[in-house]
Amino acid sequence: MQTKAGPSKLLLVDASVLPDVFEKVLEAKKLLASGDARSASEAARLAGLSRSAFYKYKDMVFAYDADGGGQILTIHFVLSDRPGVLSAVLTAYASAGANVLTVNQNIPADGVATVSVSAHTDRMEIPTEQFLKQLSELPGVRRISRIGAETASKKRTAAQNTE
Repeated sequence: MQTKAGPSKLLLVDASVLPDVFEKVLEAKKLLASGDARSASEAARLAGLSRSAFYKYKDMVFAYDADGGGQILTIHFVLSDRPGVLSAVLTAYASAGANVLTVNQNIPADGVATVSVSAHTDRMEIPTEQFLKQLSELPGVRRISRIGAETASKKRTAAQNTE
């Protein structure tokens, strides 16, 4: 992250020693992200925060995810172009306890569709290799390849380094 004064200095601080304004900024950001507030003004009001304080801190205050966001697994599929095949794949993710982040599907051609799925796997109830085997055995799944698995914190760090 870069500020006008140069590279920013990040600190990890227990919220209990900080003024309430920072937790209120996080609450306002959550209200905006969830759609429970339609504007920054409404989010600030609902969080019990002045609008000026929200704007002052909104780009500088972030929640810390102690789990680091967990593992992100990306798999590339070649699926039969039939109704319900992608739905069965996504149901398998949910059944295993994986949280789907993105689904990218190309327009089917020659009876197949290529799809890439990225998901958090930190709460999966089965080992990754067993999950991959289950996915490969689903009807309509012609081929799968594991594109990558990385921690979300590594992904965030890489993204910050490109800014």
